[in-house]
Amino acid sequence: MKAVAIIPARWGSRRFPGKVAAPIAGHSMIEHVWRAVRQCPRLREVIVATDDERVATLCKGFGATAVMTSGRHATGTDRVAEVASALADEVIVNIQGDEPLIESRVVDVALDALEADPEARMSTVVHRLEAGALEDPNRVKAWIDSRGRALDFARTVPEGMLSGRPCWQHAGLYVYPRHYLLEFVELPRSRTEIDRDLEQWRALDQGHSIAVGKVQGWRSVPVDVPADVARVEAMLHRPSRVVEGG
Repeated sequence: MKAVAIIPARWGSRRFPGKVAAPIAGHSMIEHVWRAVRQCPRLREVIVATDDERVATLCKGFGATAVMTSGRHATGTDRVAEVASALADEVIVNIQGDEPLIESRVVDVALDALEADPEARMSTVVHRLEAGALEDPNRVKAWIDSRGRALDFARTVPEGMLSGRPCWQHAGLYVYPRHYLLEFVELPRSRTEIDRDLEQWRALDQGHSIAVGKVQGWRSVPVDVPADVARVEAMLHRPSRVVEGG
């Protein structure tokens, strides 16, 4: 399955303005993401979608293709869809620009999940819970059925969800057939999506299936606030970044 990856990258961020340009171990955060993802041989291209000339200039400096988009988009998915609408590729991968420790194999897991489930409308990935994630509302939790499809996503654990069903930690990476991505952004925001501030619920509330791939030996380490930069740099300098049993 050949695909195109699009990284939505805006300058504005409520908690960390300009974070995509934050220097991490000598390179901007967005460069770390782009360089890691482009190692995936199943991607035809990796494109950065932005509404800010500063981000576009930064990306062009390290060789990335940057596409300017509207500044009116409410979400990164809307920004990805604008770029995807001008492409002919059948599969689109939406990769967050604040995941500097992303690995190309994570993209493979998401692509494999969608390929393995012809009835799924989109796919995403999870990994084992890191310490403290269950209580942290910034770490999205996920529950999966026996077919490998998403049952629930939540920031705080819904009552009864921990009884006998494994809980996973969600990583914000999505794969869509291009036609479904363009359909998705036209759907109205759902009640659960608004209540939980989780966009993937728009698909679930429409009755659309989300295939979920489980990533072993890796975990999501997003940069949400300036203090997270030091955390990521410390992990980059470790002899091995593999999380045992992950």
